[in-house]
Amino acid sequence: MTMSIITLQPIIALIAGILILIRPQLLNLIVAVYLIAIGIIGLLHGHV
Repeated sequence: MTMSIITLQPIIALIAGILILIRPQLLNLIVAVYLIAIGIIGLLHGHV
């Protein structure tokens, strides 16, 4: 099964949302990691 950007974005967002609910102090880190991950996935998706 191949994971596409369409599949990964909701999964990453769900995990990030749960982590923010559990540990609100992690908000800045989670948002930064999420944005970097989506950016890298988007760049790689266009070249693969």
